[in-house]
Amino acid sequence: MEYRRVGKSGLKVSAISLGAWLTYGSNSVEQETAGACLRKAIESGINFIDVADIYARGEAEKVVGQVIKDFKRSDLVISTKAYWSMSDNVNDRGLSRKHLVESVNKSLQRFGTDYVDIFFCHRFDDEVPLEETVRAIEDLIRQGKILYWGTSMWNAANINDGIAAAKLLNANRPIVEQPEYNMIDRAFVESGLDNALANHGMGLVVWSPLAQGILTGKYNSGIPADSRYNTVEWFKNHITDEKLRIAREITKLAEEMGTTAAALSLAWVLKNPLVASAITGATKTTQVEENLKALNVKFTPEIDEKIETILQNKPVVEKHN
Repeated sequence: MEYRRVGKSGLKVSAISLGAWLTYGSNSVEQETAGACLRKAIESGINFIDVADIYARGEAEKVVGQVIKDFKRSDLVISTKAYWSMSDNVNDRGLSRKHLVESVNKSLQRFGTDYVDIFFCHRFDDEVPLEETVRAIEDLIRQGKILYWGTSMWNAANINDGIAAAKLLNANRPIVEQPEYNMIDRAFVESGLDNALANHGMGLVVWSPLAQGILTGKYNSGIPADSRYNTVEWFKNHITDEKLRIAREITKLAEEMGTTAAALSLAWVLKNPLVASAITGATKTTQVEENLKALNVKFTPEIDEKIETILQNKPVVEKHN
């Protein structure tokens, strides 16, 4: 396993990590299977497990909690998040002090642990003063309930403002941003966010590095019966002809390289020097094993050029000696 520093912090996470979005605690993966995937990941050297309170309405945290009790807690990096509404209560959402404190305490109860390693603000909240959010997180850090904090899907301006608020309050700064990032969805990161993060010494841990499975090639020839397409309504509009074109061409290139489309796609994400970890999903233990193959993929300038040609849909230029 390869371990990377998260930004300029002292925290190190596995380059491949395991996330619980759309999988654990929901009907899509039984608890026994979810537990097997988590155990396989940890036993394979994955130390970073990413969750959020909203995942299966807290059930994902419970599933992870049941598994991690069998491992040495200090060997793991466990993260969770808060922002989205967890009930009809008007205060049970957002980044207010009330919601953050209550959410973290509930998450700790579900995990069955005393602290989380990273707490993410799951979106930016323009209804709450940043100073209130940063002070609440700082208090939770001082109480030992959070070790580090980060952001998720905050743009460059949000990040700059968050850093400024932390500096003004002499509080701990966020060390990491968690955006969507993959070969298909790269604009959010590469249109200025990356520069802001680099300037502030923050790192990236990215979600959906395989574009919800499209970049594994599983949809290249149709819709598998057991796919997310059949169980998650919004995903039906997520698959487009252009995304399938990219997936098919990446699959072909991966085969020429002697690897898989998933491994090549994950390795491409990890090529970004800001990325500390690619958060993967797994509904089978074999998928955990397949994802780890990304660590063995080697790039050359020629491979880089071929990938960019595919992603930008440029005509292939034949080179002659």
